[in-house]
Amino acid sequence: MTLGAVGAQVQNAPLVLGPPQPLSFAPVPTSVVLRPDQADMLVRTLAQAPSHGFEPTAFSPDSIVPMLGARDTGTRQVGQTQLIALTLRYARAVHSGRLAPEAFLNNWGLRPLPYDPGADFVLAAAQDRLGPWLDGLPPPYTGYQTLRKGLVTYREIAMRGGWGMVPGGAPLKLGATNDPRIAALEARLAVEDSTIAVDSAPVFDEALQQALMRAQKRFGLNPDGGLGPATLAALNLPVERRIDQILANMERWRWLPQQLPADRIQVNIAAAVMSVFHDDAPTLTMRAVTGRPGDETPMLSSTVTSIVLNPPWNVPSSIATKELWPKQRANPSYFANNDFIVIPTGDGGSRLQQKAGPKAALGLVKFDFANPYGVYLHDTPSRARFSSFSRLASHGCVRLEKPIPLAKQLLGSDPAWSPEVVDATIAAGKTVRAPLAQPIAVFLLYWTAYVTPDGQVNFRDDPYGWDRVLVQRIAASGTGSA
Repeated sequence: MTLGAVGAQVQNAPLVLGPPQPLSFAPVPTSVVLRPDQADMLVRTLAQAPSHGFEPTAFSPDSIVPMLGARDTGTRQVGQTQLIALTLRYARAVHSGRLAPEAFLNNWGLRPLPYDPGADFVLAAAQDRLGPWLDGLPPPYTGYQTLRKGLVTYREIAMRGGWGMVPGGAPLKLGATNDPRIAALEARLAVEDSTIAVDSAPVFDEALQQALMRAQKRFGLNPDGGLGPATLAALNLPVERRIDQILANMERWRWLPQQLPADRIQVNIAAAVMSVFHDDAPTLTMRAVTGRPGDETPMLSSTVTSIVLNPPWNVPSSIATKELWPKQRANPSYFANNDFIVIPTGDGGSRLQQKAGPKAALGLVKFDFANPYGVYLHDTPSRARFSSFSRLASHGCVRLEKPIPLAKQLLGSDPAWSPEVVDATIAAGKTVRAPLAQPIAVFLLYWTAYVTPDGQVNFRDDPYGWDRVLVQRIAASGTGSA
């Protein structure tokens, strides 16, 4: 089943697309004459294209191979020209993805740089380096390569018929007996977990509880060891949908630069987790709260250049209009009780600002980085959400569980901002902007499928429906989805 067909099955809302838009390519280099071994290398690479998530027929060289071995010189030349053209199409797709710029949603601010492989191909052929060039086309990241392996696993599961549905009913937990759903649950878990010994006994024992907890962790759910509605829904999602998620995330890996900064901040929007990397190793990880559906946190890359201690909140007009002014009209003391002030704008209008302090929505720290969406990382006085396994609740900004340790780490290279100075500045209550002596890259990413060090593919919900939209738009582009 094609990725687009699966996407249509799980569609939650209509998506209207125009006809596929052709992608422009530079003319096929006619000066390149391939040796037989070079042509064979291209044929082998194209034959492996499905392992990158492409349709088996999208870059298939099968119709070209007979021409390459023809006795007629003209036929061989035509075969080589077609082989090179197909290789260039593949190179662009596996390197930078399959979407035309106009097919990206506005919130998909993380986009690949344009890539025309023609010149690189000519140089690689001339220098007899086609092998290294081809190997260097896919994203050079462990996250991408492990998803390729996961794709093999889940395609094999699909070929075996997928997994059976676990029937609904009252929640199941440790100690339950004589319920036919127990055997169904055990069989379902065993499809993805080879450590389970299937005995089909109608007993919810400790081994089954541990197996269910492992699955819940892979799905980002509360590992309570019970079969409730959320766990049941995750288990009953069809294998084709999981394959879609793997392919969508592989595609998003292609949008990243070929080399990530060794020092960076990464936020997984879907999992609501933030990590700081130093020399490519995580040094600080924390829970986050990201945008709720309808107020999505955008995908983007930028650079944190400064930190604001004791920040006021300049309320976006949309939030002021929809949420805060109605509260003030219902309770005329609402603004005063919550430290909001109305500031004239000079054009006859006004804007809302919440003063810095214990009630401030931005908490004690804000991390600024340029972006067209007006989002940032920040503290919050509302801490309860961090203990939840569902943490999509903001207006689009990213709230951090441990913002002050992050601020101290980022300011650590500046002797003027020792941890004691940071604490004293916050305690004084005055708003101060601290430029970073060493600005740090920040990436807001949307990973709904990734592989953990134990080799298990982990899945998260697709809270914004972006996997579905990406699946459909790849299929509509006609550039080789699978």
